[in-house]
Amino acid sequence: MGERGWQKHIVPLLPPRIRTALAALPPEVARELEEIRLRAGQPLLLQTGRGEFFSGERGVAGSAAEALRLTAAELQQVLLAMTEFSLYARDEELKRGYLALPGGHRAGFAGRTVLEDGRVKLLRDINAVNIRIARQIKGAALQLLPHVYCRQKKRVYHTLLVSPPQAGKTTMLRDLARLLSDGDAREGRPGLKVGIVDERSEIAGCFRGEPQLDVGMRTDVLDGCPKAEGMMMLIRSMSPQVLVADELGRPEDVRAVEEAVTTGASVITTAHGENPAELIKRPGLAYLLENAFFERVVVLSRRHGPGTIEAVYAGEAVRKWWRTEDRSNVG
Repeated sequence: MGERGWQKHIVPLLPPRIRTALAALPPEVARELEEIRLRAGQPLLLQTGRGEFFSGERGVAGSAAEALRLTAAELQQVLLAMTEFSLYARDEELKRGYLALPGGHRAGFAGRTVLEDGRVKLLRDINAVNIRIARQIKGAALQLLPHVYCRQKKRVYHTLLVSPPQAGKTTMLRDLARLLSDGDAREGRPGLKVGIVDERSEIAGCFRGEPQLDVGMRTDVLDGCPKAEGMMMLIRSMSPQVLVADELGRPEDVRAVEEAVTTGASVITTAHGENPAELIKRPGLAYLLENAFFERVVVLSRRHGPGTIEAVYAGEAVRKWWRTEDRSNVG
C-alpha cells in the first residue's frame, strides 16, 4: 500500500467534510496514519507513529478548537456505509465491537449495547468509531526469522511475541506467517503449511472471507473464529505445520495448544505486556510459560518505531527470564 493507499477503501465511507480534511493531509501524516478516531461532538483525531494530531478542514489543525467535530447523525451514516446499509446482515460481527473493512482495515465502535440473557445482542446509537489502518510491512520479520526457524532441523520454534499495545507484534506475526509459508528456495528454506486463526480479523485482514493482506501462498485462514475452536478445526482439516494466533491466554486456548503439539505443529502467538509481571495475570499464558512450552520469547517495543526487537530469549534463557524477572507489582 502506498502512503495514501488506505484512502481508496476508507474515504468513501466517511462524510464529505471528513473526506476533504483527509485528502488535505500532508504526505508524511498520511503515510504514517494508524488510526482515525471519530467521536460524537469531539475533535477529529488522527494517530500516527509520531503522535496524535487534530484534523481540520484543511488537513492537520493546530488545536482542538480548530478541529472538525462529527455529529451523532454523521457517525450513524458512517456505520451504515460500513455495513453497506444493511445493519442486520453484520450484527454478529458488530456485536463484538468491530467490523472488517475492505483492504484489511478495521473499525471499532462504542455506543449503547442491547443485552439478552446478560450478553451483548446488539450495538446501537453509536457514539465513537475508531478506524484502524492496516499496514503490511513485507520484510518486517526478516531479522527475527533466524531466531524462530531452525535451518538444521527445518522446524519452527514455539514462539511468543510480547509487546505493549501498538508496538508492532501483529505486523511481525503477519510477516512471519508469510515468510514461513512462502519459504525461500535460494536459502534452502522450504515453504510450510501455515494455519492462522484470526479471531478479530487483524492478522490476514479478511473481508468476506478473503485475506486482504499477504500471509503466504501455503496459508489457510479461519476468520472470526475463537482461537481454541479454530486451532482444533485447522488441525483436523488442514494439517498445518505452523499454527498462528493472536493473544492466547484462556484455559481453552492452552488445551488446544497442547493438542497441536501432539500433531507436531509449531505455535506462534502474541501477548500484550512487557514483562512476566504483566503476563502472569493471564492464567493460560502463565501456565504455558511455567511449563516451558515456549522455546523462544521475543520482546518488542516502539523505541525505534513499531516492531523494535528489544530482546530474544531462547531455550534456558526463556525459563530464566520467566522465573527471575521482578514481579513485585503483581496484584
